[in-house]
Amino acid sequence: MNEPLTQRRALARLLPGLVVAAALLCSGMAAAHGVAEDDGAFIETAQGVQLLPYLYLGAKHMVTGYDHLLFLFGVIFFLYRMKDVGLYVTLFAVGHSSTLLFGVLSGTHVNPYLVDAIIGLSVVSKALDNKGAFKTVLGVQPNTKAAVLIFGLFHGFGLATKLQDFTLSKDGLVPNMLAFNVGVEIGQLLALAAILIVMGFWRRTSVFTRQAFAANVILMTAGFVLAGYQLAGYFQSPIGST
Repeated sequence: MNEPLTQRRALARLLPGLVVAAALLCSGMAAAHGVAEDDGAFIETAQGVQLLPYLYLGAKHMVTGYDHLLFLFGVIFFLYRMKDVGLYVTLFAVGHSSTLLFGVLSGTHVNPYLVDAIIGLSVVSKALDNKGAFKTVLGVQPNTKAAVLIFGLFHGFGLATKLQDFTLSKDGLVPNMLAFNVGVEIGQLLALAAILIVMGFWRRTSVFTRQAFAANVILMTAGFVLAGYQLAGYFQSPIGST
């Protein structure tokens, strides 16, 4: 029997199970997403300038922020040149850095359920873009650079809402938030390095082209699960139900 055909059939049999597994995993992660209890206790009691702790908290939150990492994974999925990777990651960083700092320092509040739902949909959008769905269905290819920047703004508000759950001391707030933002960028670079290493090995295999479609289906499913979970939370919350 033809080997590629056999592999496609095997992939087709595995794909539903992988999609279900991704959905279950993401629903569990969505329920647990936020600031750890010990970290929250520190934020509530910290006074004055605490650069290193906030640097660590920013890096930790980004490395464990699966929604941000899923989007980043989708963004670089078909980027092969480091120049392009650097450009798109910079656009994403500019977007989320701007709204993270603006949201916390200005006291601007957005509904965390709605902004996290949009973040989930950003993952869906990138997966669809990777599969060429927009051009195929709508006949139009969105500007991917503008999309990454705009979605980066929403990701930044998502980060801000996690900090706004706590009473932040005004003493040292600006330098602490700058340190947190630098930590987020460090965490992003660490995560990006790990993703690029894995992608580098994967791309050199003979099955990458065939598995790329399945991977983006799973990525899209994960985004829908994240968005659906957050929308359910919104409609069940006192604000959403009024």
